[in-house]
Amino acid sequence: MRKWLPLAAVCLGAFMLLVDVTIVTVALPDMASDMDTGFAALQWVMDGYALALAALLLGAGSLADRIGRRAVYLGGLALFAASSLACGLADGPGALIAFRAVQGVGAAAMFATTMALLSQAYQGRDRGVAFGVWGAVSGAAAAAGPILGGLITEHFGWRWIFFVNLPVCALAVYVTLRAVAESRAPHTRGLDLPGMAAFTAGAGLVTYALIRAGEDGWGATAPLVLFGLGAAAFAVFAVAELRSAHPMLDLSLFRDRTFTGVMAAALLLSGAAFSYLMYVSLWLQTVEGMGPVGAGLVLVPLSLAAFLVSAAAGRLLQGVPARLTIGGGLLLIVAGALLQAWMLDAGDGWPALVPGLLVTGAGVGAALPPLAATVMGAVAPDRAGMAGGALNAARQLGMAFGVAVLGTLFRAGLADGLAGSGRPEGTAEVLASGGAARLLAAAPAARAWVEEAFASGLRETFAASGVMGLLGAVAVVLLVRPRPAAGAGAPQGGGDAAAGARGAAPAGERTPV
Repeated sequence: MRKWLPLAAVCLGAFMLLVDVTIVTVALPDMASDMDTGFAALQWVMDGYALALAALLLGAGSLADRIGRRAVYLGGLALFAASSLACGLADGPGALIAFRAVQGVGAAAMFATTMALLSQAYQGRDRGVAFGVWGAVSGAAAAAGPILGGLITEHFGWRWIFFVNLPVCALAVYVTLRAVAESRAPHTRGLDLPGMAAFTAGAGLVTYALIRAGEDGWGATAPLVLFGLGAAAFAVFAVAELRSAHPMLDLSLFRDRTFTGVMAAALLLSGAAFSYLMYVSLWLQTVEGMGPVGAGLVLVPLSLAAFLVSAAAGRLLQGVPARLTIGGGLLLIVAGALLQAWMLDAGDGWPALVPGLLVTGAGVGAALPPLAATVMGAVAPDRAGMAGGALNAARQLGMAFGVAVLGTLFRAGLADGLAGSGRPEGTAEVLASGGAARLLAAAPAARAWVEEAFASGLRETFAASGVMGLLGAVAVVLLVRPRPAAGAGAPQGGGDAAAGARGAAPAGERTPV
């Protein structure tokens, strides 16, 4: 059993960092009540982590190639543990958001090295088993996040969703030191510090602009200035990558239409399928009166359907063109979002969401597996690691942008639902910040207009999610092309094939799924 200790070490870190993407979803109402914070701060608790993870993923992989993958993985674990402790001890929203971003830095260091460590530790059939277990653990993490967050928050308090990371980190460090060998790329590339800085600035500024647009209006000066600065930062990033001898992301990859289509699909899929769960959880707990555990259980149909369909798709959809599997999955996500918008009305409870969550989960399960295989098939083997890292970054960035965009629309929908109710200006902000439970406790007669406001806000987010999914499907249909036949110079599959491509790459290994 000792030979599987490296797999255990990697899976402990991967499970923890992926759980922390969603574990806070059901804890947000308790955070808002405890810290008396506003809606924008709740969005940043989600986005700070996802942004740091997305922005630094490729850069962390380059650093690991130079100084050692095990060293970077251990450093990421230590930073993740320290920032988790700081998150649990945070005395205000500003500190919590800052430490969540630091958590994302540690997560990027871990995520960027996991597959490279497995590639180094295992060969042949053992490698296939290791990647399979790693994939299953990653899928389980997505499903477990809301449930674990609900159980911990309800029984121990929201701070313990961070404290629980400490013993897991300690165990992962111990096993890593005992069982994982150090490895480096034989031909290292320089660190693209200008590219890392420009990309991080651009992603952060655009996200901040989206959040401020919800507060100030899309035509206000602050959001427009922030959008302009974000665009300028991304322009600087493009120039830096084109001039760099060792770019963090080789922009020539986007000359391939399939690569571009898959990146667009990954970005829009995350935004369409997962970003609205934060607002659903807020409704379930503050209006429907459910506890964190109950709210987490309501979201299980999406994760369960995704897991089951993903497992079946690997066998049943072999040979089906990626354009159909990815595009079809995105269309199912569109259908799931619109089904929730259609079925939810004022006074309806959580059962109204279940059919749509199941359909959305089926779409996620159908689309995600071929995403990784297709992006690997679109690039040469020595770019497989970079392409996989770009795919992961796109997915996390889609989550961050999605939370910000849907938050703006959710707030606008609340305000529309309140129109004519005679409520004072600012009521939408109170409801969005978790104040509905206190309001209903003090004035039960307010339930009718509170329910109408939330139904309106959620319908806005579901409709916008459907639009994002539709845009992703259109991008796939227009851009993704069949891969060349085996032997034409591109890896022909996901899973082990993708792993083999990564193993052949002399440098720049990144996480492909």
